[in-house]
Amino acid sequence: MANIIFSIASNLNDSVYGKSIAPIKALIEKRAEAYEQETVRNKLFKVIKTNTWAVKFGSMTAMDGPKPVGENGPYPQDGYQEGYSKTIEHDTWKDAFSVTQEMIEDTNFIELAKKPAAFIAAYYRRMEVFAAQMFGGAVNGAAVDVYGRKYDVTGADGLAAFHYQHPSKTQAGYTQSNRFSGFLTQENLGKLETKMQMFTDDDGNILNIAPDTILIPNDAAMKEKAFVAIGSDQKPGGSNNDLNYQYGRWNIIVWPYLNQFVTITGGTTEPWIMLDSKYIQQYDAAIWANRVENRIKSYIDESTDANVWHMRSRFGVGFNDWRAFAVAGLAASGSSSSGTGYTAL
Repeated sequence: MANIIFSIASNLNDSVYGKSIAPIKALIEKRAEAYEQETVRNKLFKVIKTNTWAVKFGSMTAMDGPKPVGENGPYPQDGYQEGYSKTIEHDTWKDAFSVTQEMIEDTNFIELAKKPAAFIAAYYRRMEVFAAQMFGGAVNGAAVDVYGRKYDVTGADGLAAFHYQHPSKTQAGYTQSNRFSGFLTQENLGKLETKMQMFTDDDGNILNIAPDTILIPNDAAMKEKAFVAIGSDQKPGGSNNDLNYQYGRWNIIVWPYLNQFVTITGGTTEPWIMLDSKYIQQYDAAIWANRVENRIKSYIDESTDANVWHMRSRFGVGFNDWRAFAVAGLAASGSSSSGTGYTAL
């Protein structure tokens, strides 16, 4: 069932609109369920429900684990420290459409069906675009602007979710990068995976990060590179005896909405993102916090006799722990310390 709450004014049930409300409601639900099955957004964000005006996420360093103490030795006290925290505030989003009384009177349901279909399609398209904007903004190191409203793309450490100098809270001078050069090849796929597997907490403890997904824009050259890198059990360009250990290990997401928010210039910049889908869920890496689920209400506009449908939702979106993601392809090779910068694979 789609996560939509309907509120239908009681005086509509016996009106000229009464017989049309149920089909419109059913159509909206059916379309919503289809979009919820296909969305990439739910694969990149941890979707939660909240009942507060904002949500705060924190982190802790890992414990050291047991130590040898010898015969009859005392229990050593293990410890951990608080890491960076992130607060994400909710914002309200609205939309509306109306059905004229004349359209209902003429029972032109084919034409009538187009409006609610377009209405719900616009909602899910906007949510998908917004999610892509957030990832594109994080790659570009810039806040996202949606019709004049600004949305933060920094993580808990105060830097863009993709950055080449994420600082440790507990160790002065210790930084890590999840922003790299290196175009998408079988070799660079292995290099970036290794970089992510070596990510540590703020105390320098290696974490159990297991990247499993590659996210790319809808670009023909990049799609070819991605599927060449993982699509055969033989190493690309190698002999018949060369094993491609990347074969069958990855999910590839081609996200057309990302195209308009990242720079793709063949041979210069070809950004691709690697992520650990389980880490996103377990450690609140990227958050989509629903304060008010999508609510749709229907009523009669007394001045026009039109049947008006309103949509309202309230949610907060942002990044917390950068370690679930890494971006590469910001240059063919090398490193840069200018602007947001990047490091070499």
